[in-house]
Amino acid sequence: MNLPRLPVLSKARALYRTNQRILLQTQIRRSEATAKSALAETSFRRAAHFPRQAYSTVVATQQGGPIPPDGLTEGERVVFEKLKEHLEPVELNVQDISGGCGSMYGLDIVSPHFRGLTTIKQHKLVNQVLGEEIKGWHGVQLKTRAPG
Repeated sequence: MNLPRLPVLSKARALYRTNQRILLQTQIRRSEATAKSALAETSFRRAAHFPRQAYSTVVATQQGGPIPPDGLTEGERVVFEKLKEHLEPVELNVQDISGGCGSMYGLDIVSPHFRGLTTIKQHKLVNQVLGEEIKGWHGVQLKTRAPG
């Protein structure tokens, strides 16, 4: 007596595929949750070991441009003065984001020299201004824009 096995097999295959799909989706959700918690934990650890200083936000005065705030490190002050001299910024933020060793800086610059330039050209201009200093850094975070 031959029983038709096709419907049973196709149902079993469909069930197997559904189960596999559910398992895969569950694994993806778990890995996303794990990644998010690992990222949060890493960010927390970084913040605990490398406390960040507040950005040295400075708004230009009418006479001489931005004034460097108190509390800048020597490296931050050198970068601040060089950018102030060459780019005449309206707003200038300089922060050592390497944890104090001076190997990475965050720069936020608003300058009229950036008017009409693409972001890449603005960044190249900053790289030209910082020339030798930037060669000794591991990295830099640049935010540049024209005023207004």
